[in-house]
Amino acid sequence: MQGFVDFIQAFLDLGATVILPVVIFLLGLFFGQKPGKAFRSGLTIGVAFVGIFLVIDLLVDNLGPAAQGMVENLGVSLNVIDVGWPATSSIAWASVVAAFIIPLGLIVNVIMLLTKTTKTMNVDIWNFWHYTFMAAMVYAISDSIVQGLIAAVIFQIVCLKVADWTVPMVSEFYELPGVSLATGSTISYSPGIFLVKLLQKIPGVKNWNADPETIQKRFGIFGESIFIGLFLGALIGALAGYGVGDIIEIGMAMAAVMVLMPKMVKILMEGLMPVSESAREWLNKRFGDKEIYIGLDAAVALGHPAVISTALILVPITVLLAVILPGNTVLPFGDLATIPFIVAFIVGAARGNIVHSVIAGTIMIAISLYIATDVAPIFTQMAENASFDMPEGSAKISSIDQGGNIVNWVIFKIFSLFN
Repeated sequence: MQGFVDFIQAFLDLGATVILPVVIFLLGLFFGQKPGKAFRSGLTIGVAFVGIFLVIDLLVDNLGPAAQGMVENLGVSLNVIDVGWPATSSIAWASVVAAFIIPLGLIVNVIMLLTKTTKTMNVDIWNFWHYTFMAAMVYAISDSIVQGLIAAVIFQIVCLKVADWTVPMVSEFYELPGVSLATGSTISYSPGIFLVKLLQKIPGVKNWNADPETIQKRFGIFGESIFIGLFLGALIGALAGYGVGDIIEIGMAMAAVMVLMPKMVKILMEGLMPVSESAREWLNKRFGDKEIYIGLDAAVALGHPAVISTALILVPITVLLAVILPGNTVLPFGDLATIPFIVAFIVGAARGNIVHSVIAGTIMIAISLYIATDVAPIFTQMAENASFDMPEGSAKISSIDQGGNIVNWVIFKIFSLFN
């Protein structure tokens, strides 16, 4: 069993830049593409994800130290450290249930496609770690592999159904036809869609609008995404207490993120569209007019400037929330750079309205901090079982991404009733 787990971990360690091209190539062959064309599609998508993750690394490498600077400036002292998704995923894969998740997840997805209970064919295997964490949490309280796997399946079904539901928005707003987003962290913030709809009905508030197009019309070239990135990056640097040189540096980095990310997403779609079209033709021949969506990492939604703008504004707001929310014990840190992922649906529902996105995002992050606080004891227990090196000076750990995941928390609480 341990050998199989090690093999799975080694495969996942290759990352999306290797896993996705292989999966897309095999899918292309399955749906009748010629080997050369299928290989080119897989290779193009791999290149696109290399570019996307390089840009994300640029975002993370600059936001991480800036967030730490803001925390130090505020003199915050909270005893639960947000260790971020990389540490969370490694804790998840260390569980004894990990070996079952990928094959089980693929089987569940195929069954749902055949029974027409989903239209999403989720090729984002790399992000199955969210299902694994769900299973590991339930296993930690029940000592039952079966219960853990049932919890993971429930979590996966919710992710696929929400992915189906949000396809029209992903297609129209993000201009990603035939794509769905089933990433666990993004799904968790889908209730924010209802908050946006509420804001759009409140007199006065519904007229508060600041989307990238409106900003550009009002401020001319200084309203372009490249200048917005420069300004917001410099503002975060100033809040972190940086010197002038470092403020300019982080401003340039965020300007680069704004410009480069949309270009990487365009390359991704160049590789994905041939496979998507082949899948549609294959299904039409065998099952009539059946639509199918390719489930991808929510990173593809980061190409819209409103997503990055909203996320950058929410970084200092999240740190402030941690300080002022009564009962919160989580110190935001590791997952501050994942905020673009978790607000993707909120921004899409708001049609790029940054004001509404920030308001809804603030409420959702506040809820997430409370959830992350609540699960900190079991999160810490799982980390200790996985021989995870605890951050210096921390009594407990958690994360905004999966520790503060609403869907994960609800399922966990249901299973807690029986254990």
